[in-house]
Amino acid sequence: MKNISTHLFFILKWLFIIIVTASLVGSATAWFLIALDYLTIWRSYHIWIVNFLPLIGLGIGYAYHYFGTDVKKGNDLILESHQAAETTSTTNSSIKPIPLLMAPLVFISSLLTHVGGGSAGREGTAVQMGGAIADQFTTLFKLNTAERKTILIMGVSAGFAAVFGTPWAAAVFALEIMSFRKIKFENIIPSFAAAFGAHYICLAWMVKHTVYSIDIIPSITVSTISWTMLAGIIFGLTAVLFIYTGKIFEALFSKIKFEPMRPFIGGIIIALFIVVANSTKYIGLGIPTIIDAFISPAGNFDFALKIVLTSLTLSAGFKGGEVTPLFFIGATLGNILIWFIPLPMALLAGMGFVAVFAGATHCVIASIIMGIELFGMEAGMYLGLASVVAYFASGMNGIYSAKLKMGAKYDLYNFISKTKEL
Repeated sequence: MKNISTHLFFILKWLFIIIVTASLVGSATAWFLIALDYLTIWRSYHIWIVNFLPLIGLGIGYAYHYFGTDVKKGNDLILESHQAAETTSTTNSSIKPIPLLMAPLVFISSLLTHVGGGSAGREGTAVQMGGAIADQFTTLFKLNTAERKTILIMGVSAGFAAVFGTPWAAAVFALEIMSFRKIKFENIIPSFAAAFGAHYICLAWMVKHTVYSIDIIPSITVSTISWTMLAGIIFGLTAVLFIYTGKIFEALFSKIKFEPMRPFIGGIIIALFIVVANSTKYIGLGIPTIIDAFISPAGNFDFALKIVLTSLTLSAGFKGGEVTPLFFIGATLGNILIWFIPLPMALLAGMGFVAVFAGATHCVIASIIMGIELFGMEAGMYLGLASVVAYFASGMNGIYSAKLKMGAKYDLYNFISKTKEL
């Protein structure tokens, strides 16, 4: 009887945690997306606001310098917290959860970054909110370190699923990026449950996700496979370019010792670019440009300018994420590859969309699944091949430095081998 009561309590406890985590993270992400859409539209009618980006950056810099020191690592803090559980005891006595302050701080800072004209994404905000919210259950339920690892995976999968509307990819993304050494069966079900729960909660708030389509998919031949592999190499090298551009800007801004001045100076540079170029094409998320890349020719240097502005924005200390800009970079690059790669424009854009993401994040399984969720199974062969080639072409570098520091080496092999064991 005692064993039955213990198992029942365990099931009810985790059912409660999953439901509440999915509800809170899904709702928080929905509110963020609604606010982001509103502010993006508002900015388009009040473009003068970009002149205040330096002051916005100064405010964000001061906020993190004086109040957010413990959470300024962002996504890497969540990864480090998850991996630290492997080196600590299994008791809960010494566990300190991620400060809940991370959630409202990144929520507000990301919105300010976007309204001021910074070039950033949104998944970083959702993932950080998800990790911070979920980790509060660590102390509430006195979870041990193994259970804490599960709760952090849930927070990441819930945030990613809600922000993009791709729950299958989100669940795998969380497992890939946080459990690349060894994927445990007990983490798989909570990751998927949190992802789908947060996704449907977000939809319940009437949030609509962007719809993409690839209209023409050619038959698979030796020729099309060869061209796809060539495109994958280009996408992988572009991911490397994005990574190293970010490192260069980080090194430059690190020379500014007073951290709040970094986004202030970065804001001046970005604002000047917007004024001189007389274009808002490369700021914010860039969703309209991504959509256009599937149906009409893109600018020759759209992908390169997005690399520079996004790297500049995030390296300076503005908040947001890298993933949507990676979609922009990949889609617009794929678009112009039609110059010499005889594949349909929309297919090349779709391949770039997921492959640059795979190369930059080293989450190749999630990349393939996301491509299928967004573009359909028919394009899966091309999307998957381009993603795998881009993954290997990008080498050992990635945008999530904490993952690399923990020794992630060709995590695709680890994922496949562990899947076979299951």
